[in-house]
Amino acid sequence: MISLDTIPPDRPVLIAGPTASGKSALALAIAEAQGGRIVNADALQVHDAWRVLTARPDAAEEARAPHALYGHVPWGADYSVGHWLREVAPLLDGPRPIIVGGTGLYFRALTEGLAEIPPTPPEIRATADALPLHVLLGDLTRDDPALLDRIDTANRARVQRGWEVLNATGRPLSDWQDRTPPPLLPLDRASPLLIEAGRDWLAARIDTRFRAMLSAGALDEARANLDRWDPGVGAAKAIGAPELIAHLRGEMTLSEATEAAIVATRQYAKRQRTWFRARMGDWRRVPA
Repeated sequence: MISLDTIPPDRPVLIAGPTASGKSALALAIAEAQGGRIVNADALQVHDAWRVLTARPDAAEEARAPHALYGHVPWGADYSVGHWLREVAPLLDGPRPIIVGGTGLYFRALTEGLAEIPPTPPEIRATADALPLHVLLGDLTRDDPALLDRIDTANRARVQRGWEVLNATGRPLSDWQDRTPPPLLPLDRASPLLIEAGRDWLAARIDTRFRAMLSAGALDEARANLDRWDPGVGAAKAIGAPELIAHLRGEMTLSEATEAAIVATRQYAKRQRTWFRARMGDWRRVPA
């Protein structure tokens, strides 16, 4: 447990951790005890299509403290780390921010800076979409090996991003990163908290939470998005969404979809925990 008395009330708070670890509850406790505005730093919770499935704060929780950057990105819209960083910048000058989420790249951009890279032309993205992961990795191994030491090479989105930047700009993404401007919020000006959760404890939480999501209407959300479903848009990356859509299309039973979604969520949490351990050594550890 963490005592709120040990968190300075006059500094921004950063709360990172794997999915289902209790980040939002901690953020709300801090906001109610000390004041502040809760700011989303989770790439899945920015989309308006999924409230239940991404565990966005509900109306009652939003009424207890100000919230920002939740559910504001429409279906099909592009949204990147750069979009988030530009949106969060003015919020740093308002009420004391309590920035919470599971997207490590958002926190890294905020506290270490983000290179302003030109947008990827559609034709290059289409080419990348059609290439298998091992081909993308092979090209980066040859032309941007430094990047492979910085990203999760099993995460296709990160690998593809490196390939797209290389082919769109003619410069390795690692080179762009090395010329990064100063950060908006250096880590030493904030209170960074990293929630740590044991694998078995978190696995049980994920199982319980996903079944609770189904009871709360997650399947209805999927049904509302069925006609416009496109696995290529950002909103389709919500964990559990592909499985629920597959059930609605008659491709698997609800029980099969539930188990598959729980497995996908556990795998996502494992990737998060690995990323946080490797890159957040200076953050204060908080037991889940």
